[in-house]
Amino acid sequence: MLNSPKSSTLSRRSFLRATTGAAATLAAAQALIPGGAWATSAAPEVRGATLGYIALTDASPLIVAEVKGFYKKYGLDQMKIEKQASWGATRDNMALGSARGGIDGGHILRPKVFQYSLGTVMQNNQPTPMYNLLSLNEDGQGISVAKDYAETGAGLDSSALADAFAAKRARGEEVTAAMTFPGGTHDLWIRYWLAAGGIDPNTDVNVIVVPPPQMVANMRVGNMDCFCVGEPWNEQLVNQDIGFTALTTGELWNNHPEKVLGMRADWVDANPIATKAILMAVMEAQIWCEDMANKEELAQIVGRRQWFNVPPADILGRLKGDVNYGNGRMETATGLQMKFWGANGATSYPWKSLDKWFLTENIRWGYQPADLDIASVVANTNRSDLWLDAARELGVDTASLGDSRGVETFFDGKSFDPENPSAYLDSLSIKAMV
Repeated sequence: MLNSPKSSTLSRRSFLRATTGAAATLAAAQALIPGGAWATSAAPEVRGATLGYIALTDASPLIVAEVKGFYKKYGLDQMKIEKQASWGATRDNMALGSARGGIDGGHILRPKVFQYSLGTVMQNNQPTPMYNLLSLNEDGQGISVAKDYAETGAGLDSSALADAFAAKRARGEEVTAAMTFPGGTHDLWIRYWLAAGGIDPNTDVNVIVVPPPQMVANMRVGNMDCFCVGEPWNEQLVNQDIGFTALTTGELWNNHPEKVLGMRADWVDANPIATKAILMAVMEAQIWCEDMANKEELAQIVGRRQWFNVPPADILGRLKGDVNYGNGRMETATGLQMKFWGANGATSYPWKSLDKWFLTENIRWGYQPADLDIASVVANTNRSDLWLDAARELGVDTASLGDSRGVETFFDGKSFDPENPSAYLDSLSIKAMV
């Protein structure tokens, strides 16, 4: 049986055996080569790629790899890390590819890998084959609610909002929940949360799409009652006293996967050495981002005008696991901070079993057909083999990493067995399958 990443430990046979924590891991690995530089076995086929990102904290490893010179360390001195206006813009630029002025890959919502590959969200349903190369992070998103609902006591249990939402509908007003892309992670988190509390996201609320950087402004003018988005936007909402955070998504599903480094399959297939170089650079950045000692500098880096253009104070607290919920509740050292690396890179590793959950949830809400061959889609899009190759070259002990992280359990007691997605679907009372 495969070991769970939550219980994996560093191998005594590994060169990492003397290290403790991500910072020590990085220091030990850098010491292997004079000057602290690592090197792949051969020169990359190209000197760079164009990667997109949205202004969300989970894009940090792609940005840090550029700022800290990690791409250059692996022979990629012409990388372009380009901000995208929305997840829709990311989709359109991914379809173009850099050869036509778009992007080759980047920071994307995990379900987008199969959504693009299957063509379900693409123009004219034209597939853009993609690979999931690396998981950028776990946890670190939030579900926030307008200040008008503070007296309901809404939190992890969304049912506290049911009467208030019903009263608003009775007045002939629409109840609106915002997320960032249909079938994407934020859509799935807010739907799961609402449904777990008996609020049907298909009939009791109007679910709309709003780009992440526009969430706070739209809440300010009353365009939504609640939203789900990544940081720093939940924190900024609280800091501006516009609303409160009902929960962080790590409370909904502890150590849940979130964004990935996804790339066009044709680019990866044509540039396998450059792909490995990108993976190694981003992994090194993830190790750096994971280190608690680097959180303040990380907030300063990504907060810069050229990246997020957000005050570091809106970023730092939740990076460290300090959560100001905005409703009089302040928790420190919660362990709910965004995770970037984990033991043996288990956070970064693209577990195939986790892709199965996202496909199953897309089936649940009618974004994919009920008869979709989940195993086939995962096999064609998940390239954990490339991650393992890059990790081994970095000296990471990968013995505990396989296809499955095991059975996943959610805050409401529901569980997902990747070997039996149908049983999970059968256990859910609110869904919209086709």
